[in-house]
Amino acid sequence: MASKRTLGVVLFEGFELLDVFGPLEMFGLAADHFEIRLIAENGGVVASRQGPKSVCDDSFQSAPAIDVLLVPGGIGTRREVNNPVLLNWLKERSQQAELVASVCTGSALLAKAGVLDGLRATSNKLAFTWASSQSEKVQWQQQARWVEDGKVFSSSGVSAGIDMALAVIAKLVSQQAAEEAANFAEYTWQRNANCDPFASVVGVSESA
Repeated sequence: MASKRTLGVVLFEGFELLDVFGPLEMFGLAADHFEIRLIAENGGVVASRQGPKSVCDDSFQSAPAIDVLLVPGGIGTRREVNNPVLLNWLKERSQQAELVASVCTGSALLAKAGVLDGLRATSNKLAFTWASSQSEKVQWQQQARWVEDGKVFSSSGVSAGIDMALAVIAKLVSQQAAEEAANFAEYTWQRNANCDPFASVVGVSESA
């Protein structure tokens, strides 16, 4: 069997719990194919928006090569879009990665870092106006559960990251591996990337 891909997840103070651990549940159920590492600017312990803290495996300096880079959202993104250390690291590591994925307002960080220039992407619909304001060089998709453009995946709000993670597993490993992960977790996988009922709920539409 081929060697595992290293999945690096970026944490920062105020990250959204499900943005991280929803996708990681799925990647963890494909553990033969992914080695998961939590990474923060200075390593150590990082508190989520909800309070619970996570212990990181690496700092930006000590992080190994990353095959799949996952960027969550959360209230902390409002601060981190002005953090040049994070933005520069995201840009560098995105260039090196095989695949880059964001959940929720994580796409705002990638946009500000220039990673999404010229690409289609989406974000949390409740925060869509703010996220999309981070760059005019992105083709922001107002109605999408998740978007795949080249090697970059971006998902809508919070739980959409789980559907996106399964799509990534299907792409990098196999459809069977994604199905098995969803079934083990008793999760109803939304396979249609364009199914986005929350866009209309919060008043975001293609004509907006």
